[in-house]
Amino acid sequence: MQASLNKERPVQVFNGWIMLVLFFALLIGNIMLLVNIASGSEREVAPPLSFFFSILMFPVLIIFMKGFFTLQPNESRVLVLFGEYCGTVRNGGFHWGNPFYSNGSGGRATAHLAAAVNQLEAAKSGMQPRRALYRNKISLRARTLNGEKLKVNDKRGNPIEIAAVMIWRVQDTAQAVFDVDDYELYVQTQSESALRHLASQYSYDHGEENEITLRSNGAEVSAALKNELEERLNRAGVAVEEARLTHLAYAPEIAQAMLRRQQAEAVIAARQKIVHGAVSMVEMALRELAEKQVVQLDDERKAAMVSNLMVVLCGESEVHPVVNTGTLYT
Repeated sequence: MQASLNKERPVQVFNGWIMLVLFFALLIGNIMLLVNIASGSEREVAPPLSFFFSILMFPVLIIFMKGFFTLQPNESRVLVLFGEYCGTVRNGGFHWGNPFYSNGSGGRATAHLAAAVNQLEAAKSGMQPRRALYRNKISLRARTLNGEKLKVNDKRGNPIEIAAVMIWRVQDTAQAVFDVDDYELYVQTQSESALRHLASQYSYDHGEENEITLRSNGAEVSAALKNELEERLNRAGVAVEEARLTHLAYAPEIAQAMLRRQQAEAVIAARQKIVHGAVSMVEMALRELAEKQVVQLDDERKAAMVSNLMVVLCGESEVHPVVNTGTLYT
């Protein structure tokens, strides 16, 4: 059974500058209270209670201070209180929220361990390590995923190399955080899977009549790739802004054979045009000779004339004709 999708809820938190003034006011007041107790001016007014209240205020102020956080433009923070999603802050600036909102990390040791694992995965894949964002901060900026070259089989079973680039951004922070384990890894994996599936749906080239091919219909293929990526990444709250192929070629083991086939097809296509043009010219020559009654030729000599003209018009090298100075019928 598929789990229900989470939806983002924008919320507003307190202005950080106002809360900072309140924090310093409470801190200064508590220090003055402690000084008065130490000087003896508060001995007549429940000194044990005042001293206990003053000491208790210091950890409270420390906890109060943990509620401050900043957001850059196009950055958000997902607010989680004791496992419950409370909303998302999307406004940049200096803010203060409930100090007990989850920071998105399990302590310093866990953060260091996650950073080490991130570096190890980046070294294995050859990609840049992901920038860690704590306090459940999610970047809303457009990002570029430049995929690696993949060796896949096209619709006809020919091995090809293909790569694509995708521009994406987080659209729903709640889905990105709660519906998938690691939305960046999810985007990378699904983009590779979508590209492999797309390559198997189209031929590299030389498709049937009006058939879309990878090489000849780049715009249509890119649109199909974008639609498939949107369908796959919608679960993670990710919007795909652009997707297109960056590399397309036959695999090295068949590249030479396919190159020779393309050359042969080009030669055949050129020959067809040459022969079609030569036949038209011979037909025009015979028709003009007959209409203007320049010479009367029987079928045998017409055949000889056609043969000579076809050799002259279709030959690759320069033709050196032999001029007959005698009669045509000897």
